[in-house]
Amino acid sequence: MSTTTPVEAGFDRFTPELTYTFLRTYAQEELRVSFDDLLALGRRDRHDRSEPFTMAYLAIRGSGAVNGVSRVHGLVSRRIFQPLFVRWPEREVPVAHVTNGVHMPTWDSAQADGLWETFCGKARWQRTLEDIETNVRGASDADLWRMRRDERRSLVEFVRERLARQLAEHGASAEEISNAAATFDPDALTIGFARRFATYKRPNLLLHDPERLARLLADPHRPMQLVIAGKAHPNDPLGQDLIAQWIHFVARPDVRARVVFLSDYDMQMAERLVQGVDLWINTPRRPWEACGTSGMKVLVNGGLNLSVLDGWWAEAYAPEVGWALGDGRDRGDDPVSDAIEADALYALLEGDVASAFYTRNDNGLPAAWIARMRESMARLTPAFSSNRTMREYTTRYYVPAATAYRERAADNGRRGTEVLSWVGALERAWGTATFRSMDVHTEGDRHTFQVRLNLGDLNPDDVRVELYAEGEDGGAAVGMEMTRTEAGAGSGRDVLYVAVIAGSRSPADFTPRLVPFHADAAVPLEAPFIQWYR
Repeated sequence: MSTTTPVEAGFDRFTPELTYTFLRTYAQEELRVSFDDLLALGRRDRHDRSEPFTMAYLAIRGSGAVNGVSRVHGLVSRRIFQPLFVRWPEREVPVAHVTNGVHMPTWDSAQADGLWETFCGKARWQRTLEDIETNVRGASDADLWRMRRDERRSLVEFVRERLARQLAEHGASAEEISNAAATFDPDALTIGFARRFATYKRPNLLLHDPERLARLLADPHRPMQLVIAGKAHPNDPLGQDLIAQWIHFVARPDVRARVVFLSDYDMQMAERLVQGVDLWINTPRRPWEACGTSGMKVLVNGGLNLSVLDGWWAEAYAPEVGWALGDGRDRGDDPVSDAIEADALYALLEGDVASAFYTRNDNGLPAAWIARMRESMARLTPAFSSNRTMREYTTRYYVPAATAYRERAADNGRRGTEVLSWVGALERAWGTATFRSMDVHTEGDRHTFQVRLNLGDLNPDDVRVELYAEGEDGGAAVGMEMTRTEAGAGSGRDVLYVAVIAGSRSPADFTPRLVPFHADAAVPLEAPFIQWYR
């Protein structure tokens, strides 16, 4: 399962009554399970008959692996799905990540395609990409800037034609339609911002100070021009209001030739924008951008990114390849933080961005800008291509899943049936186990832990006891398996477990825990049981 939203409210939920109407017969006749058992798979609390049926919970419980679509999204998803894995540390909630990528041949311009073919060959995206980074660095500054200049001019022509048609459709005067031919400067720094207009994406962060933005666009020495596009959900009045604010700003006479809002945003328009802009801006409120693939699409065309450190950009950013907004911390819905980041965005555009684009060397080329282009194309294009994504999914998930399925399905599903029976036995017996005692002896730089448990109805071979400690300074957690040594006297179910650890950390950092164990099962995905020593 791949989860693609960082917002829990984005999960589809259905009332028990609605699911009864549509799924009862399917469950009983097609799946041959009881309706209650089916609904339990889609509930946080399997035994709460009033809880809605959540599709994301059903997907997790029916999956052999779960992943988010970026590293940050993986972290957020572990937090969201923590309630399904009660008492498990958040870092051990079984949600990993595979960062999205885009199909570069779909999004490259004719100019970019020619440059890539010259330096990396015609079948470059059909190989494993090892040589892409080295080969594309062979492009000269003049090669790269010629491509960028031609792409920008092509976008300017598209914007003018599209704007003229848009004005005509809205009943504009002949003079207004004629003036569209003078919109934008083919040699000015061109910025793009296009996406779904939703409040968490903060599409109006650039409008925080309209006068400052107007001065940026109209700077006589270092002008900028801005193309905006996007749509709001029909039932999202807040998103529609954000678009209305841009429409109002675009109508100002002092910026009319420097900023446009293009309506009817679709994939064809997106293709032209990502091919032609010099800089792509993305301003989501961290951590609500699951991945954000639009910025990946400019990479193959030599465009640069200026984005919040969220989604894919939190992994991709380095000073050599673009610009980052914010400090990479989650701020929530905080107007003060929005104001701070808006000011930082203006400062970046006024300072580093404008300087890099407009400072020219003796050959008339913006060397600092081109250096970032080269690094972005070389480092990021292969790393965020669908080629890399599909290989990662295949090696990490698809092949292991196929192998596991064949193994469980063999002999008429013998191993699959064994795992299912094992989970059922654990669920029935888990509450009968009890930690009895823990003793720690320190000798020199070594700590010896002795933990005694009564396993109740549990089979000792179906569990393991671990010493667990949180990571230090953001490092990985420690989970050391303890050794089963002997059965205790008395009941016959008391079992002693022992472990010896180096004394670099205090014994107080470690806590024994009881967890399921089965060589063929995914724990805790298939068996979310756990007990901690208290």
